[in-house]
Amino acid sequence: MPTLHALRLFVATADTGSFSAAGRRHGVAPSSVSRQVASLEDGLGAQLLVRTTRHVSLTEAGRLYSQRIVSVLADLDEATAAVTDLEEAPRGLLRVNGPPAFAVRHIVPALPAFLGRYPEVQVDLTLTDNFVDLLEVGADVAIRVGELEDSSLIARRLAPNHRILCASPAYVAETGAPGDPVELGNHNCLVYTRHHGDVHWNLGGPEGACEVRVGGNFRTNNTEAVRAATLGGLGIALLPAWLVGDEVQSGRLVRILPDYRAAPGALDTAIHALYPANRHLSPKVRALVDFLVTRFGPTPYWEATNGRSPPAGGDQSQDPGRHDPDG
Repeated sequence: MPTLHALRLFVATADTGSFSAAGRRHGVAPSSVSRQVASLEDGLGAQLLVRTTRHVSLTEAGRLYSQRIVSVLADLDEATAAVTDLEEAPRGLLRVNGPPAFAVRHIVPALPAFLGRYPEVQVDLTLTDNFVDLLEVGADVAIRVGELEDSSLIARRLAPNHRILCASPAYVAETGAPGDPVELGNHNCLVYTRHHGDVHWNLGGPEGACEVRVGGNFRTNNTEAVRAATLGGLGIALLPAWLVGDEVQSGRLVRILPDYRAAPGALDTAIHALYPANRHLSPKVRALVDFLVTRFGPTPYWEATNGRSPPAGGDQSQDPGRHDPDG
């Protein structure tokens, strides 16, 4: 088998048309380059170069071999760089894009621990509910809650996105709690929607999936507004656990039909980190994604019933996640 050194010398000779120039590029004598290439030809049983006193040129076999070897060496260099990056400390500006409600509650509070662990990283956080083109806005990574659009981006699952039924203790004291999903139709349900017309909540529970038509005297396209109305005792809401976890754990809200939650679907998908499908992931992006996966864990702190706080350094049991479009 030819050595990598011989292959690099051959590629340099093919590129420069000279043993001397190839030698200067790699810091070896022209005679050594000539011997290495000759040994390569002997091993292949094919002439790769046509030699004259002033110049060398590629044969047809040499051109074919050079094209393949250049690609192989590039792949090898990429692999080497990827492994080297694993050992490098994350550093530089990390541009993050995310939805305001989730980021303010769960990304920003994580930054002191993250930046304390990686002091050479600086975070530039842009908040928007709109899906953006990462390359267009110059972001390194985006946090997305809910259904993902088809794209060439890599998606890493950070946490589940469960939606739960909840209401204030005052509302329950006044109206009572429904005993089963069908009874939700008799309650004032606070609706998060961007559409007009009838609203149905698709729930999953011990009896399987069910669809319940709901309605009430308040609907909005903003989940923060639904949360505020629920805390005010206006009715029952179906909200993300990450949005109301603190209130449920503190008792300001209570679970309604706790064995039920939104059935898997567009409203109950996961929380993901998205980043471009580069040949290898930069250390700063990998560090943030791994940190958040560990911090949130398979059962995030906002879903815990014991009121635990998020770990200061993201030291929960590691959930390695997967690099795939479906999370």
